[in-house]
Amino acid sequence: MAEILRNDGVLSVPTDTVYGVCARMDTVEAQENLRRVKNRPATKAFPIMCADEAQIASICHITSRDHLLIEAFMPGPVTLILKKKEDVPEEVNGGMDTLAIRMATSIPLKKLILALGMPIFMTSANQSGESVCTSLDEIEKSCPLLDGMMEGEVCFGEASTIIDCSRDEVKILRQGPVTMEQIQNVLNRQ
Repeated sequence: MAEILRNDGVLSVPTDTVYGVCARMDTVEAQENLRRVKNRPATKAFPIMCADEAQIASICHITSRDHLLIEAFMPGPVTLILKKKEDVPEEVNGGMDTLAIRMATSIPLKKLILALGMPIFMTSANQSGESVCTSLDEIEKSCPLLDGMMEGEVCFGEASTIIDCSRDEVKILRQGPVTMEQIQNVLNRQ
């Protein structure tokens, strides 16, 4: 599977929340292939899935507050919006100064990312703007341009909580399984 990603291919993979489609994050060709599979507009940046905190730190600035949230909720059903490092190419996120980061929750997905040797673009398995696919059959029909599919289970079936950590005050941009009360409980321990 890592070989498909190394060759700029696009894979369907199970995540903890929904089925996703992914591609390596360091080539324009892989990003374009992922856009083609999803029929996603070029103006919309992709979230990034990392294997561990070390990979997150390789592409994002992590404050002590961010570290607390990573420790408390990752891997898990959260996406953190973090300030990207200056050496991350502009085309990775359309020139924005932030990245949307998830951490692999399954051992097979973590192993795939580690075998590739870099974080990956990860987004829901569906055509842009349509309902998320809930089975491999649906993914095959919705995303016929995929280069491969990894089997496995999804647990929550609900999209992740998106937490914006790029400003002074933490804010939820999309409600998911993790609540603001849980976030505040973690931050109050500082």
